Amino acid sequence: MTDLITAAPAVTGSVHSFDLSTGVDGPGTRFVAFLAGCPLRCPYCHSPDTQYRRYGRPTTADDLLLEIRRYERFLKIAGGGVTISGGEPLQQPAFTREVLRRCKDMHLHTALDTSGFLGDRADDALLDATDLVLLDIKSGDPATYRKVTGTGRLAPTVRFAHRLADRGMPIWVRFVLVPGLTDGPANVDAVAAVAAGVPTVERVEVLPFHRLGAPKYAALGLPFPLADTPAPDEALLRRVHDQFRAHGLTVY
Repeated sequence: MTDLITAAPAVTGSVHSFDLSTGVDGPGTRFVAFLAGCPLRCPYCHSPDTQYRRYGRPTTADDLLLEIRRYERFLKIAGGGVTISGGEPLQQPAFTREVLRRCKDMHLHTALDTSGFLGDRADDALLDATDLVLLDIKSGDPATYRKVTGTGRLAPTVRFAHRLADRGMPIWVRFVLVPGLTDGPANVDAVAAVAAGVPTVERVEVLPFHRLGAPKYAALGLPFPLADTPAPDEALLRRVHDQFRAHGLTVY
């Protein structure tokens, strides 16, 4: 009797899009894959078209790796790599793990861009395949975190950050500065305290709120919740940067 060899099923995810970026999604020039689906509903989200998995297209890991290989040589020369972003990539942990693992096999630097809210879904194999975590800390106190995310809780992100630190993994913290929402001095200090308490945090990136995503809301027939919110001015940016530096953090 002849043994039957069954091929392993393809690992499939929902991918919204991919792009090349320099200096904003990790070191060097990056191939950034944006996965579709996110459990949080931040009012400043500039990509509402990535909030639901139905907004993406079914894509196998093989197909995405074919795209990445087109840029492999360039990414290595440019000192970059691959970043899996979203949406929230940990809503698709098996797909994210497979893509990161195969990128590591190609000797490409790998980064995971996540809020950490679903950090418990990242198993050791996924983290073994990750060189850098871009950790988006939405807010520093639980009440503001719930206000910002709709349903989220701060505790999972903090727990995930400390798990990464226990593994010795480098972290770049990201914090979106929104006037009237996340800019309260106590909230900023709370974010800084969380970041300063994680020994592998290498830097904090303060990301000024902008309204560039407004046309996407219009295209989806959705109101943009912060249509009347201004971008932070230079005085506010300086104050927030100084607050992070006061905690001994490197700020960009």
